[in-house]
Amino acid sequence: MMAERKQVEVAAGVIRLADGRFLLGKRAEDAVYAGYWEFPGGKVERGESPAEALARELDEELGIQVEGLWPWIVREHHYEHADVRLYFFEVPHWSGTVNDHVHSDLKWVDAGSATAVEPMLPANGPVLKALRLPSVMGITCAHQIGVAAQLARIEAALASGLSLIQVREPGMSSAELTDFVGTVSSLAAKHDALVVVNSGSAVPALPGVNGIHLRARDLMSCVRRPAFDWVGASCHDRIELERAAELGLDYALLGPVAPTPTHPGRPGLGWACFSALVAGLPMPVLALGGMRPAALAEARGAGAHGIAAIRGVWEPAS
Repeated sequence: MMAERKQVEVAAGVIRLADGRFLLGKRAEDAVYAGYWEFPGGKVERGESPAEALARELDEELGIQVEGLWPWIVREHHYEHADVRLYFFEVPHWSGTVNDHVHSDLKWVDAGSATAVEPMLPANGPVLKALRLPSVMGITCAHQIGVAAQLARIEAALASGLSLIQVREPGMSSAELTDFVGTVSSLAAKHDALVVVNSGSAVPALPGVNGIHLRARDLMSCVRRPAFDWVGASCHDRIELERAAELGLDYALLGPVAPTPTHPGRPGLGWACFSALVAGLPMPVLALGGMRPAALAEARGAGAHGIAAIRGVWEPAS
C-alpha cells in the first residue's frame, strides 16, 4: 500500500511598495530548494487561518506587522516531498522595517522584470504572470456611444493609467471591427496596455491584440485553452469559474455584482456572494457589474483582483 502523501498548507504574501514593486526572498542554503526565490510566508499551523499564519510569518521572517490583507488566489503544487496548497494574499498595508531573518537575499521587483529573478520556486512561478494582469479593465461600448466618442474616451483613460481593454462590439461588421481593433491596439501600444477581443466578435487575431476574452457559452464549449498569450472569460457562477480554472485561463470576470442596465431586472450577486464564489480559485477574478474605480478597494477586500466596467471606466472624472 502506498504511503499517504503529506499535505501542507502555506500562506504567502505579495508585499508591495507604493511604486507597485513586490518582495521576493531567496531560500537559505540549509532549506529545501536552497537558492530558489519565493514570496515570503510560511506554513499554516494547526488552529490558524491562512491570514493569521501569514501575519505571524511576516513578523517572524521580516519583522514587519501586517495592517491589511486582501485574499487573492490559491494554487496547488505537487512537490516530491508533499502536496502543497498555497494561499496568496496581497499585503497593501504594513508597518515596520524589513529586516530579514531567514532568507539569504531579498529583492524588490516589478511584475515586468520579475521573470529575471531565477530560479523561482516552482509553485510560485505561475503567480508572476497573474501579477502582470492590471487591476482595472475597460470594456468598450462604441456600438452604444459611437466610435469617435469611444476612441476619445480610450485615449483619456489610457493617459490616466488604464492598461487593460476588452473590445466587445457585437453590432460591428467584421470590417468595422477590424478597423476599430487596429486603432484601439495602436492607442494601447503607446501606453504598453493590453488589448483582448471578445469571442463574440468575428475578427481574426490582429497585430497588437494580446488575447481573447471568452463569452460564458464559448468557455463552456471550449475543450482546450485557446492559443493566445492572454485568455480570460466571463463567468456567472462557480461552475463556469471552475471551468476557466480547468482550462488554465489567465483571469475571469464574475458578475454582475450590482444591478446594471446590461442585465435589467437581475439582482446583483453582492460582495458576500462574490467572495464565496471566488474563494480558492487559482486565477485572478475581476468584479463586473456596476463597477467604478472608486470600488476597487472594496472589490479587493472581497477577493477580487480588480474590477471591469463597460461604462464606469469611460466616464469622465467628476
